[in-house]
This record gives sequence, C-alpha cells and structure tokens, in this order.
Amino acid sequence: MPLFAIGINHQTASVALREKVAFAPDALADTYQSLLKLEGVLEAVIVSTCNRSEIYCYLKTDCSQSVVNWLCAFHNVVIDDIIESLYCYKNDKAVQHLFRVASGLDSLVLGEPQILGQIKQAFVRAGQAKSVHKMLQKLFQQTFGVAKKVRTDTQIGANAISVAFAAVCLAKQIFSDLAQSRVLLIGAGETIELVGKYLVEHNVPNITIANRTLSRAMDLVEQFNAQAITLEEIPKHLASADIIISSTASPLPIIGKGMVESALKVRRNQPMLFIDIAVPRDVEEQVNELHDVYLYSVDDLHGIIDENKQARQDAAIEAEKIIDSCVIDFSHWIESLKAVESIRIYREKNECLRDALLHNAIVALHNGKAPEKVMRELAFKLTNKIIHDPSQALRLAACSEDDNELQILRSALGLNDE
Repeated sequence: MPLFAIGINHQTASVALREKVAFAPDALADTYQSLLKLEGVLEAVIVSTCNRSEIYCYLKTDCSQSVVNWLCAFHNVVIDDIIESLYCYKNDKAVQHLFRVASGLDSLVLGEPQILGQIKQAFVRAGQAKSVHKMLQKLFQQTFGVAKKVRTDTQIGANAISVAFAAVCLAKQIFSDLAQSRVLLIGAGETIELVGKYLVEHNVPNITIANRTLSRAMDLVEQFNAQAITLEEIPKHLASADIIISSTASPLPIIGKGMVESALKVRRNQPMLFIDIAVPRDVEEQVNELHDVYLYSVDDLHGIIDENKQARQDAAIEAEKIIDSCVIDFSHWIESLKAVESIRIYREKNECLRDALLHNAIVALHNGKAPEKVMRELAFKLTNKIIHDPSQALRLAACSEDDNELQILRSALGLNDE
C-alpha cells in the first residue's frame, strides 16, 4: 500500500497553471468526496496555496495515474498541459517532500513559516472530510514534529530575508520591547503594509500611518488599528514616534535634519530610529549626524538580508539532515506495521489451538477423566502443536544449508543464547 505526493508548485508551474488547479477551500468537502470515490484511494490530504497544489494520498495499490487523471478531470485541464509541471513522489520520497515543505525548505522564500500553518489547516479540513485515518494521521503528526524540530534545532527562520521583515527585526534589536514603542509608518504601499503586519505580530499597539492621500492610509488603519495622518502633518507627530519606517515614491526627502532636531528637543533627546527603505530616500542623509538618532537605509537592510540568506542556506543543510533521519524513522514505523499484522495472525492461530485443546480437556474432565492426566495431555498436545511449524522451518533451513535463514529462525525462537 504505497504513499504518494502528487502536485505542482512555484518551481514547476506558472502562476496561470497553478491558478487552474487550485482547490477552493469552501468546496473541499465535495472535493474529498469525489477523490475518495476513486478505487484504491484509502486516505488523502489536499494542500492548496498560492504557490502549490498537492495531494498526499495512501493507496491500496499503485493507482497514482488514476489520481493524476482525476486531478486533470476535476479542474478541466488537459493532461498534456500539466504533465511536464507535475511531480509524483512515492513512499520515502513522498514523506521527505512533505517534511521539506512543512519545514519551509521548498518555499519561494527559504524558511518561511506560513506554510506550516497552511498544512495544519489542510490536515484539519481533511479530518473533517473523514479522509484521514491511521497512515496519514501518523504521517502528518510526525510532519508537525519534524517542522518544529527544524525550527528549534536550526536557524532556518531566525534571519530576516525580506526588506519589511528586516526592518522590523532591526527595530526589535534597538528597541527590545516593540510593544512599548510608538511607530510612525510613512507611505501606504505593499512594503509598508507588510511592515505593519509584522508589527502587529509583535503586539505593537501604537501605530500611525502617514500618507499623501488619507483614503489609502485608511485601508491600513482598519487592518492595524492605527491612526492616519497626511504627510503635511508629520512635523506635528514626529516627536511622538520612537520608530519611523518610511517607504514612499517621493522624489524629494520628506523628513529633513531640522525637522528631526525639533522633534528631539520635544523628546528631551530620547533616541529615535529611522529606517528609510525608499529609493530615492525619504530621510535626509544629514539626519544621521544628530545624536540619539539611528538612521538606516535600504542598502543597510540589503546587507543584513544578504548575510541572513547565507545563514538560512547554512541552516537548510542542517535541516536536510534532520529530515533525512526522520524519514528513516517513519519508514521503520511503516515496516513495523507488517510485523504487527504477522503477529496478529500468529497469535490468533495459536489462540485457536489453545481454545480447541482446552475445550477437549474440559469435556474430558466432565466425563470423569483424572484431572492430572487431563492436564498432562493438555500440556503435551499444546506444546507439540505450538512447536510443530517452527520445528519444520528449522529442519527445512538445515536441509537446504541456508545458514542465514537458520540463524534468523534461531534468533526468532530465542535459541541463539542456548
């Protein structure tokens, strides 16, 4: 019964193709119902994000092609249009792939943490659709443990590799408790929006957003529970900000040295951090000459990012070692299932022998046969019945001169120490 990981991702397929085979979250119940109708599909979990669409499935036989055909039919995609972008991993390779995905090693941004949450959500939805049983339950629970171990034992997610994240990390280095800091964000574009999201994750309650037009700033105000001001109002609010992060498209600086000097007087020289990630710059370079002011440009952040990218790549090497070890552990667990089934059959067989002989002994006692004689016969017959098959196997191995099999049998029967 093989495990499979079947899908496409940002490395193998274009955005247009990924959009075509994306699974709608609100329709997953019907999707699972359709998938589980395929003959041979025992369990399944669907992971669908903007960067990947994947089906993890446990099959009765190797019917992976049926799953591929279903995927194409379900999304009304011609198989020739997807086949070159599709990957299909089996057993250990499927397990390794899932571990790598959950650990952020297969992400567009190496080490990004969001994918683990998305996989957990996918697993919950699969459980709600009753498409997860013993095999995938074990696989995904181990996956979550592996991802946690990678995060704990390596630095895969410790270093910022986006400008927005780097800006917030830098702010945290200077103001260790961001929750106590007052932040002024200048601009309302995508980068500032990302900065705002990271600040909210760090529980920053006091955010002000300054933008040329208040209408765009108001969109972010609702997201971050912030207040909005215009660029012209910055001089009045600057002294209230501990951290200023700016990213606009202004051709000229918005904040000058004189404006900051005035703010420092009001603040009684409490330190201020300026992170200017705009090109051209939003903050005059001369601001860096002032005492109690820290000014960082986008070039400074890129230097940090480049160092951190290398750190993440080094951490990824360690993460791969952890994953390889955990794949072996999971493989051993799967192999142990075969032994469990064999043990069950062996136990049932011997229990049937025991019950039959015990029944005969009880009948003999009821018929007045001497108890000691009945017990001796029971013990003798039970012993002979139990050792008959192993004895035959030992004779055959000895006659065939198969020393390896003979040693295995002796070990299984506990004879190697005799």
